[in-house]
Amino acid sequence: MTERDVVRMVLEHKKPPYVPWHYSFTVEVVEALERHYGGADAMEDALHNHFLGLGSDIGFFDEMGDDRFRDVFGVVWNRSVDRDIGIVDGLMLPEPTLAKYSFPNPRDTRFFQDIPGLVDKYPNRWRVFRIGFSLYERAWSLRGMENLMMDFYENPEFVVDLLNAICDYNLEQVDEALKYDIDAVYFGDDWGMQTGLQMGPDIWREFIKPVLQRMYGKVRGAGKMVMIHSCGKVDSVFDDLVEIGLNCFNPFQPEVMDVLALMDTYRGALSFHGGLSTQRTLPYGTKEDVRYETSRLIDKGRDGSYILSPAHAVESDVPLENILEFVAVANSQPGSPWA
Repeated sequence: MTERDVVRMVLEHKKPPYVPWHYSFTVEVVEALERHYGGADAMEDALHNHFLGLGSDIGFFDEMGDDRFRDVFGVVWNRSVDRDIGIVDGLMLPEPTLAKYSFPNPRDTRFFQDIPGLVDKYPNRWRVFRIGFSLYERAWSLRGMENLMMDFYENPEFVVDLLNAICDYNLEQVDEALKYDIDAVYFGDDWGMQTGLQMGPDIWREFIKPVLQRMYGKVRGAGKMVMIHSCGKVDSVFDDLVEIGLNCFNPFQPEVMDVLALMDTYRGALSFHGGLSTQRTLPYGTKEDVRYETSRLIDKGRDGSYILSPAHAVESDVPLENILEFVAVANSQPGSPWA
């Protein structure tokens, strides 16, 4: 049984032979792990990650110098502080209109050219085509967050047009991705903060949910799984997400929701990916704390509907020994091929 088979069992709500996992790390942590393991390939061999990330997520292709990058939508990102994403530098939509803006080509070959080689290299992994900044985040990166928040009230027709135009772009990119032997589409779109939805549940249901339903429906209609990433406390819309076809939710932050209780509540209806604290346990806990929390998640996830992971990309404030601890606990669990 391959890693791909085990992940499929989890997302189909069957009891797997062991709890699978997939970890992500910021640039600085990847560099530290590569030094520790002796290179990128050695790191991959040691981690035994179960996902194969395909596509180019946000589409950062053009390096402009001075720590600035331009994505395919024309948005410039200043990475002088954050090397992974950055801060938006300027607005593509200074006014609430699409009249002067042209969307990029969703079938840009740069999103797809690496897929065959990666599948050949990692044939046993769960194949995930990623679309980052897939709706709300793409909207505010173009319009500006404050402007978009005001637009929900002052220019609602523009918001509907903007979100559906972004959706049309995504659907065409999904159509192209479906030409390859993928297993799932992973949409990234942060709606939450530590205390709830950024725009509130009513606005989310009025503007965001109908467009998500279009995107998720396209993927599910093709027989593939829908996986999403949304930071923050967004469990108030879990039922809505299940209703419109979501299969797996990430990052599942224990700082803002009761992850163990939610695993019981939604087992059989929604799978979770994440749950290991990146705000408390990993940066500030001991190895024993990390071992305890990781083992507790694995024990709860043995019946299915759960993929182990830190609740976000592991940051550089996490000691290397804590990273190696959760990796060791996962690898050595009963039923794991690497135990």
